[in-house]
Amino acid sequence: MPNETTNVAKLGALQQLATAIAANTPELPHLEKSCLQYVEMVGNLQGIAKNQATLVASKQEASKQFKTLLIECQRLATVLRAAIKQHYGIRSEKLAEYNLQPFRGRKPSEKLRSKKKQPEPVPAQPEQQTPQA
Repeated sequence: MPNETTNVAKLGALQQLATAIAANTPELPHLEKSCLQYVEMVGNLQGIAKNQATLVASKQEASKQFKTLLIECQRLATVLRAAIKQHYGIRSEKLAEYNLQPFRGRKPSEKLRSKKKQPEPVPAQPEQQTPQA
């Protein structure tokens, strides 16, 4: 088991040891109880690894189903938003209840805003007094 880094590799090394121990149990009578416990634990690990692989596969399937259903739901939501706007009208404040922005008109562009600004009146210059002689 030295130098093994992945769980699968570690489990493989443990299985090889368990096979060797099971084949040579009569030669190790003083370790019989520990050997039986080890072989049982490796069997449990194998079962858990198979269960984990099944769960990974079902998780991937669930993720795929979720993504598909999410896309379909988003498409239907788009259709419903358009139908709600058509029903109430684009200017209705009722749209806010559906988290939709009512149309409130456009802000004038920068050119229109500058044209609308009236030039400031030029202040009247005081009349010059003529010198009296």
